[in-house]
Amino acid sequence: MLRFVLRRLLATPLLLLGVATVAFFLSQMTKGDPLSAIVPERQMNNPEIVAAAKEKWGLDKSLIERYGLYIGNLVQGDLGVSFNTRRAVSDDLGERLPATLELVMTAMLIASAVGITLGVLSARYRDRSVDYVSRLFALMGSSLPVFWSGLLLLFLFSVQLGWVPGPGRLDARSIAPPSVTGFYTVDSLLSGNIPLFVESLHHLLLPSIVLAWSVIGVITRLVRSSLLEVLGQDYVRTARAKGAGEGRVMLNHALRNALIPTLTIIGFSFAYLITGAVLTEAVFSWPGIGSYAVSAARSLDLPGIIGVTLVGSLAFLVANLLTDIAYAFANPRVKLQ
Repeated sequence: MLRFVLRRLLATPLLLLGVATVAFFLSQMTKGDPLSAIVPERQMNNPEIVAAAKEKWGLDKSLIERYGLYIGNLVQGDLGVSFNTRRAVSDDLGERLPATLELVMTAMLIASAVGITLGVLSARYRDRSVDYVSRLFALMGSSLPVFWSGLLLLFLFSVQLGWVPGPGRLDARSIAPPSVTGFYTVDSLLSGNIPLFVESLHHLLLPSIVLAWSVIGVITRLVRSSLLEVLGQDYVRTARAKGAGEGRVMLNHALRNALIPTLTIIGFSFAYLITGAVLTEAVFSWPGIGSYAVSAARSLDLPGIIGVTLVGSLAFLVANLLTDIAYAFANPRVKLQ
């Protein structure tokens, strides 16, 4: 196990280097001019200002020279300076990543709890009304576009019913808690500000549900199919023959084995949501890396685009590693080579 983990950790920097290389050259193939994000439009016709901007940002160098400089800085932990914010990309991502992680972690908790519950109910009451309703709910979550369901739920529960607040992590007049983890819910508790905790939780609830809904469908279908397969195994029939109740058979015998393939989906869904929360963050004005990626793409902020790409790649690599380890613990027959 230790050798497997160390080998994967040693391979991670090389994989990230490959991702950075591909992202760098793809970003250079775009037809847009990154100078438009640096030089004001009215000064684009001034050759001195354009030349100075190219020299400052290294755009006057050849493609290979720019690549060498970027990789050299990347090895030292420098992701470059954003064309938009004029700040280090690592600082921008460091400020925005906690917001995305708080949203994604809450969404995955909701998706896992609801998806597994619906999957168990669908398998337990196969071809009954509970099964049909659960599958319909899961199908809607997988099929409806996130921006449409987000706008619909925001209009219904915030504008019409007033049950939840509007977009953003806090109300407009509220002040963020002292930053410790970057999670407003956690930081407000650490500072002893219970009203601010309740407020941040209310703001977090609806976007988390919208984001979770797209994953609930996948988890529900997988748990249902896995349970139906497991329930037909000999050891389940033996447990029933020994007099075990249906609830005990379902939870203690069938579900434990049916959840093993679900671990893979949960792990990859977590990594996917970190970079796939773009539309949810846009709808709910959530200041995470998704909205940062949209802003960088609109203005051809090449350092910002590559920085977000590296964060997403790292999330997938870490999720893949943790999923493999969890799979090995859940299934003793699997050995990590």
